[in-house]
Amino acid sequence: MFAGAVPIVRAAGLLQAQAAPFRHGVASGDPLADRVVIWTRVTPAGTGPIDVSWVMANDPLLQRVVARGSAQTGVERDYTVKVDVPGLQPATTYYYGFRVPGGPSPTGRTRTTPAGKNERMRLAVVSCSNLPQGFFNAYGRIAERPDLDAVLHLGDYIYEYPNGQYGDGARFGRIPAPDKEIVLPEDYRTRHAQYKLDPDLQEAHRQHPFIVIWDDHELANNTWRDGAENHDPDQGEGEWPARRDAAVQAFFEWMPIREPTQGRPQIARALAFGDLADLIVLDTRLVGRDEQVASRDAVAAIEAPERSLLGKAQEDWLAAELDRSTRGGRRWQLVGQQVMFAPQSPPGKPGTNTDSWDGYRAARDRVFDIVERTRVPNFVVLTGDVHSSWVYDLPKRPYDHYTPSTGRGSLGVEIVGTSVSSPSNIGAGATGEQQLAELRAARPHLHYVDGRYRGYVIVDLSPTRLQADYFAVKTVQERVNDERFVTGFVCEAGSAHLVAATNPSVPKAAIDPAP
Repeated sequence: MFAGAVPIVRAAGLLQAQAAPFRHGVASGDPLADRVVIWTRVTPAGTGPIDVSWVMANDPLLQRVVARGSAQTGVERDYTVKVDVPGLQPATTYYYGFRVPGGPSPTGRTRTTPAGKNERMRLAVVSCSNLPQGFFNAYGRIAERPDLDAVLHLGDYIYEYPNGQYGDGARFGRIPAPDKEIVLPEDYRTRHAQYKLDPDLQEAHRQHPFIVIWDDHELANNTWRDGAENHDPDQGEGEWPARRDAAVQAFFEWMPIREPTQGRPQIARALAFGDLADLIVLDTRLVGRDEQVASRDAVAAIEAPERSLLGKAQEDWLAAELDRSTRGGRRWQLVGQQVMFAPQSPPGKPGTNTDSWDGYRAARDRVFDIVERTRVPNFVVLTGDVHSSWVYDLPKRPYDHYTPSTGRGSLGVEIVGTSVSSPSNIGAGATGEQQLAELRAARPHLHYVDGRYRGYVIVDLSPTRLQADYFAVKTVQERVNDERFVTGFVCEAGSAHLVAATNPSVPKAAIDPAP
């Protein structure tokens, strides 16, 4: 047998393998119909290069081998290993493992996407996992769902702050490492390494392929093309390009993502799930974003026609991908991206969140124009960032050209997920219910909002309908297994309109988890 069980202990709120060379676990990602990326990190005993063998098999014991090989890693990649395994079969579950002279890795499980007819697709959607804010119970519950095709992580996988600046991990044994604001390459590498020691995150990676994009905190708060709100050269943080490149380098080293061939930073890409859906993931941070408008009252600046969130090249690419997907007969066009897309204020009124698309209104209008021009049949935006749950129809002009009861005027829908552990005050306290009611009343296209729980979303697709189910964990103040179904929303194909669901969607047939 190629790989075996690795004993683990839990200390300081994190996972540590006992005398194992694979303390940071295994992961897979960016599944296609014929290939998938597998990842691990070897804990080095010295400073020299390390030869690592790997195997992919049809069974959890890694005996029915379909592919094998070897790779070398070293200090230049922080001893991470990444293999893009080709020649696989579509819509197939595989198991994989790594080995070095010091022993085997844990066994991971992954899955390729369908190549043709596809009747069902299930994604877990997550974002915003802040280690000192509490435990990653949402990842643990996702790991226990054997029927998922993939996990879509919409950013803020790590946070850049020192302990106490945005969460105090002292009482949980989850003080960020290094305990300072991360700026240098070794800082970002160390922070990624610490997150990968969390047992719930590690298990989610071991059981499911991830599709990941960065938001701002993988770099610095409120990142834009040429800087970030939380970057100050006068405070000894150096020039922005150096910090950006350090963060991007660590991200590509430590994440199971297929690396770009045309230079960095680049994460926008499209993945097909047979004839059922295309998943198009965007970069709303580094490629083309203009700097955020500082004042909410600066309406003229927010609505300036030249403002960009994606940049022209990415806008053109998105248009081409949506057109290709529509012409190719894909039923659903899913767009995974970082910040809230739906209009939050009427035209001519101040923005409530100028870091979101509401601070780049002409750019959002151009995307709406693309959707109209290419006649996208089922446009679905999947969003993270705001640590709270929001469910929207997506009319271009919700305040005067939209009928809430029927969805007339809507061009798509948006599902905004809550966070894994990062907090929100929306809906909390004695006046919380009033706040939620006022938000719904002020936004006719808003069906649901709540910031009082942490968790994740299951997005379930068939040719006739989409259902988004919100699940909440009991707490992030301790490691627990409890979760509850909060609410669900259904979009019938062709309707561009969401209605409340009575029950969560029915799971698919289970597939054996990794042992």
